Amino acid sequence: MFSSRSTVACARIQVRAASPVVAAARNFSSSAPRNKQRLVILGSGWGGYEVLRGVDKKRWNVTVVSPTNAFNFTPLLAGCAVGTLEFRCAVEPVRRYSPQVVAYQAWCDAIDFKQKTLQCMPATPPLAYETSSAPRVPTTTTETHFPGTGTPFKLRYDKLVIAVGAYSQTFNVPGVKEHAHFLKDVRDARAIRTRILECFEQANQPFLSDVDRRNLLNFCIVGGGPTGVEFAAELHDLLHAEVERHYPSLARMAKITLYDVAPNILGSFDKSLGSYAENKFRRDGISIKTRHHVERVEKDRMFVKEQGEVPFGLLVWSTGLAPNPLIQSIDSLEKHEKTQGLFTDEQLNVLTNDGKPDPDVWAIGDSAIIKSAVLPATAQVANQKGKYLVKKLNKIVKDQEHTKPFEFHNQGSLAYLGDWKAIYDRSGAESIKTKESGRLAWLLWRSAYFTQTLSIRNKILVPTYWFVLSFFVRAQGSFNNLSPLQVPELYVLLLLRRARRF
Repeated sequence: MFSSRSTVACARIQVRAASPVVAAARNFSSSAPRNKQRLVILGSGWGGYEVLRGVDKKRWNVTVVSPTNAFNFTPLLAGCAVGTLEFRCAVEPVRRYSPQVVAYQAWCDAIDFKQKTLQCMPATPPLAYETSSAPRVPTTTTETHFPGTGTPFKLRYDKLVIAVGAYSQTFNVPGVKEHAHFLKDVRDARAIRTRILECFEQANQPFLSDVDRRNLLNFCIVGGGPTGVEFAAELHDLLHAEVERHYPSLARMAKITLYDVAPNILGSFDKSLGSYAENKFRRDGISIKTRHHVERVEKDRMFVKEQGEVPFGLLVWSTGLAPNPLIQSIDSLEKHEKTQGLFTDEQLNVLTNDGKPDPDVWAIGDSAIIKSAVLPATAQVANQKGKYLVKKLNKIVKDQEHTKPFEFHNQGSLAYLGDWKAIYDRSGAESIKTKESGRLAWLLWRSAYFTQTLSIRNKILVPTYWFVLSFFVRAQGSFNNLSPLQVPELYVLLLLRRARRF
């Protein structure tokens, strides 16, 4: 027989279980001491993650709100997509800083700057009861993976860092979101790798005609910027190394086509380096279609204004940046008319509509623009802004002044072109100006990305995978009985066990 105390406890549990929406409506806060100021970081990209890494977590009550629970090292995603690197090489987990940092995998849908509150929506799969009873945020402007479900919650902040980044630009071309692949995070790279293998296995079926096989093995890339060019180069390396051994007859049918509306690819690089890249791609058999406009995309085919219907097996879309819906929804701050990026002063504080800086809110990364000095929306700029903001926040929390304005130091741009060749452009730098192409630029490319990897684990894994792939697989070719995308994993299995402690 149950006691009356047990009966009351059971009744309380039942009431709590029956009212999940009511419970979720409470304002969330961490259990940190009240004397700590609440610092909320929106986003875990190049800017937000840098702030998270460097900010003094003993003095700040830090909360991170991001739709992903990891930082994506974007320059390595193209290599991950073709198996050059293993996926964990391109990610750094947000929760490595737990329990000092509270992290929510969620979208921020609205910001109330007067009340200093954030309206958030979970970016995780909905719970069982949420599919029917949970209301959606009325003012949401964000597309989630789980539309129509989710229980909103609010967060308070004392200081706020907006580093939500930007979305992939589609120019409202019909069918792009449904039928194209993007290359923004590891999930995209995993989907592309899977699709590449699917294309070859589908084309290998005995009942297909050669026309069907060529259509399946037509790999199209829209966007001639660094992301599109590097993916084309990595895919070329894969097709003419491992794939030639495993699918010798199909490899000859494979084709890579790069589309761009501009007259040249790599428009942000020095003109001579862009010409070098185009000439190398043409020698490698990569078709370059500049001044071409995609009108619409359907399943397994797209329609190009200058070319007509183009069948494809894989379409990768990389045409620049579109404004984040959260930034678009903000109407109380000054924004760039064209890009919709938030204007900031030289201290990276956002500017209100009357031109005054908000001392409690900063914006960095692709969603922010310094009004007095427009800089390119690159990872390099976002990372340097994050480092600057770390110094500023760590002085603020100590009641020290930090009035030095942000200064961008151009370290140059890099792009991999395949076959151990790359280009390096620092012609826009204020100090020593230089540009390189070929093997020397490739060494700079690899050394730069190796030094920029954040954790000790990835500083071990990245060069190990590069060494294993270049020496054991492409030099010897004695692993024909294994998938070319699985070979490196066999050689670093023991290393992974040791690296986990880091």
